[in-house]
Amino acid sequence: MDEQALLGLNPNADADFRQRALAYFEQLKISQDAWQVCAEALAQSMYSDDHIKFFCFQVLEHQIKFKYSELTEVQQQLIRETLITWLQAQMLNPQPEKTFIRNKAAQVFALLFVTEYLTKWPKFFFDILSVVDLNPRGVDMYLRILMAVDAELVDRDVVHTSEEARRNTLLKDTMREQCIPSLVESWYQILQNYQYNNSELTCQCLEVVGAYVSWIDLSLIANERFINMLLGHMSVEVLREEACDCLFEIVNKGMDPNDKTKLVESLCQVLQSAGLFSIDQEEDVDFLARFSKLVNGMGQALIASWTKLIKSGDMKSAQDTLQAIEAKVALMLQLLIHEDDDISSNIIGFCYDYLHILKQLSALSDQQKTNVEAIMLAVMKKLTYDEEYNFENEGEDEAMFVEYRKQLKLLLDRLAQVSPELLLASVRRVFNTTLQNWQTTRFMEVEVAIRLLYMLAEALPVSHGAHFSGDVTKATALQDMMRTLVTSGVSAYQHTSVTLEFFETVVRYEKFFAVEPQHIPSVLMAFLDHRGLRHTSPKVRSRTAYLFSRFVKSLNKQMNPFIEDVLNRIQDLLELSPPENGYQALLSSDDQLFIYETAGVLIVNSEYSAERKQGLMRNLLTPLMEKFKILLEKLMMAQDEDRQMALADCLNHAVGFASRTSKAFSNKQTVKQCGCSEVYLDCLQTFLPALSCPLQKEVLRSGVRTFLHRMIICLEEEVLPFIPSASEHMLKDCEAKDLQEFIPLINQITAKFKTQVSPFLQQMFMPLLRAIFEVLLLPAEENDQSAALEKQMLRRSYFAFLQTVTGSGMSEVIANQGAENVERVLFTVIQGAVDYPDPIAQKTCFIILSKLVELWGGKDGPVGFADFVYKHIVPACFLAPLKQTFDLADAQTVLALSECAVTLKTIHLKR
Repeated sequence: MDEQALLGLNPNADADFRQRALAYFEQLKISQDAWQVCAEALAQSMYSDDHIKFFCFQVLEHQIKFKYSELTEVQQQLIRETLITWLQAQMLNPQPEKTFIRNKAAQVFALLFVTEYLTKWPKFFFDILSVVDLNPRGVDMYLRILMAVDAELVDRDVVHTSEEARRNTLLKDTMREQCIPSLVESWYQILQNYQYNNSELTCQCLEVVGAYVSWIDLSLIANERFINMLLGHMSVEVLREEACDCLFEIVNKGMDPNDKTKLVESLCQVLQSAGLFSIDQEEDVDFLARFSKLVNGMGQALIASWTKLIKSGDMKSAQDTLQAIEAKVALMLQLLIHEDDDISSNIIGFCYDYLHILKQLSALSDQQKTNVEAIMLAVMKKLTYDEEYNFENEGEDEAMFVEYRKQLKLLLDRLAQVSPELLLASVRRVFNTTLQNWQTTRFMEVEVAIRLLYMLAEALPVSHGAHFSGDVTKATALQDMMRTLVTSGVSAYQHTSVTLEFFETVVRYEKFFAVEPQHIPSVLMAFLDHRGLRHTSPKVRSRTAYLFSRFVKSLNKQMNPFIEDVLNRIQDLLELSPPENGYQALLSSDDQLFIYETAGVLIVNSEYSAERKQGLMRNLLTPLMEKFKILLEKLMMAQDEDRQMALADCLNHAVGFASRTSKAFSNKQTVKQCGCSEVYLDCLQTFLPALSCPLQKEVLRSGVRTFLHRMIICLEEEVLPFIPSASEHMLKDCEAKDLQEFIPLINQITAKFKTQVSPFLQQMFMPLLRAIFEVLLLPAEENDQSAALEKQMLRRSYFAFLQTVTGSGMSEVIANQGAENVERVLFTVIQGAVDYPDPIAQKTCFIILSKLVELWGGKDGPVGFADFVYKHIVPACFLAPLKQTFDLADAQTVLALSECAVTLKTIHLKR
């Protein structure tokens, strides 16, 4: 072997050596006989370097995986002998191999097993067992090989082809017939031999039993000698976690419902008599988390049995199983309420399914009602934040608690289905008690009280948020709690979690303010002062900006008396933050978008006259226009690139804010009716010069383009005079991405104004196409994925443009481009339909072709088009589906095929 290249296998080697080692590996993979050199190196232990041993196994692995069938019988025999020789050596070596080498060796054994067991090596396991006997190092390898075989055969995470799935089923069937009883016997011997003197091997063996139990005959494991041994392990500290997992797999195994109930019950009796149900005496949380998972498995297994028995009509057994389930509830509650969230989280599945059973019963017994109440109290307690939660810098622990809270929310929703009255009464009790003394209560308790009120909205669903009408008891309870929330002064609580929960809940129950509008002013003040938009925490300010816009939108008409006051109070929040250093604005530009939208909504939905609305809208937008002009001049003169970027961003924000105010208009309240057209036309005239700025083109163009999209909707034909010059600027020296984003704008104009813009489209049709073709023809490096993707997206946009033009009934736009240009366009469509393996574009191309046939395919169509149909369109309809890349397993390709068929049908009908 190339000793120099092998030096590069060491992770500490320099880059050149590592590169050389990689190249050497590739070379060995292709070579005919390199695997023999590696096999010999392993069999004779020629190298002591771990990385070289690993490398040799990798070469062998490649040979078995991809080139095994090319080997002669003798060579295949050599590989088998090499592995067995290596295995024998493991028991004599003074030091065991590193774990990563043992795992790789086990993978290679497993690959050979999958390849040879059914044909050449039926005694695979017996040969290994005869070599390893009960030698600890040999047993370690044997167990690793078993895990690797299980991974090859049943690992759910590996996607197998149908061929591999068939082969795996056959392998498992053959193993069940030929060797599984012997393997199980070997596991029993290993456990018996090592359970008290080698915990590592015992745990490995328990893991193997747990893995295989899902697909072998359960009676081989679920019998007295095995279960007794496992239960013995449950009281040995170093073994009990693995024993727990192993019992979980046994309980999880699919079987007859009556047998399952018996199995679970007998297990429970033994576990209980061993004292394992006394949770409060156990301090090892890692073990309790596994135990909780086991109890969860037992509970869910019993519930699955109950469901099957009910379905089959066996009521007596179903009743017995239900009693067995009820008997586990006390234990489930102990685990659910446990202070460690992992332990609690592991039992939620059982708890959820138990509530599902109660939901199906016609009436609940007193004990079941008590259980429901206990689960409810547990959920309320467990929803509470703990002291360690870091609100300012949320990390992994915090993220896990947020996920855990989501699980608890599902339980709360399920509780609401079982007993909505009880849930409402419990929440009301906790809420009122907490809010009466909120000044002296810890933040987490105040937060959870408000959180529970918030959660009721989803737990007790109504249509369109009508929580305050309909069922009187419920409406009164919620109304009382909301009144308490907004009058108690709790919005002033000095903790971000409480503040945020307050605002979230106020917005969630906005319909309350329609019933009791007298509370609107105090809530508005909370939003506008140091509790909300001026809070010391940026996180609170940011979230409040969004919630404030939702609050104002939902109250609509009730906001009328407060409009002027609110607009005055948010004046400073609307200021465009200049890109000067050191200036720290209260809100980020993203948050300011919500404030601008809110201001727009207040003005547009007010009951003022059109004149007054126009005046207010002008006051809102004029500062933006003035700032924009100044900043654009500064940008033109800026030398430093960072300064240019900062200025361009600021200009972009100004355009974005103006765009956002226009979201307030609707079909009823149009820009015209509000008398605001003039203000927005002024904005257009202010912003359009940015398109001719040579600096920071991408940022500026994207902002103005978005504004134009909005104005086409808001100003309708009043925007048309601005489109030609804007388009001309946007087509100057542009790149793929610019074009790709510009085309949707033209499509929007075409689809909206149709024949009104026909002259403009005819004029800009070829300039646009030339710009597109120029970008598509630019040479790109062969393996530049992003350039290839950009071109593909641009090609799609180009075809979408042609589809919009033909679909809007304006084929004359294409027809009037002169015969040569028309022909060129038509050929690009044929090319798109056949040559590019992009089904989305192909589908669009066939839609264009069938539309053109429909419009031009008759007697009075353009000269030569009939010829084009027969020479090019008809062949395209057959050539496209015949391509190797036309994959009918892909949904988009099927759609392309159906459009292709439509094209042929259209030709048949027209000709």
